[in-house]
Amino acid sequence: MYTTENFRTKKSLKEAVESGKKVTYFQPGLGECPLNGTFCCEGPHYPEPHKWYATCTAENGYIVKVK
Repeated sequence: MYTTENFRTKKSLKEAVESGKKVTYFQPGLGECPLNGTFCCEGPHYPEPHKWYATCTAENGYIVKVK
């Protein structure tokens, strides 16, 4: 999955979530995403090569934790 905003680094994603920013996510071409639970995000967005991967926890459609 990808975050809606194209974060360049895992650190910038983690900082955004920790600061309280409402970060959403999507799964291109594979339908709806779960609103709650744990999943893997990657970035930056395709077609750039992925440089980071993160385990994210979501609640009500927003990422609330990044590992």
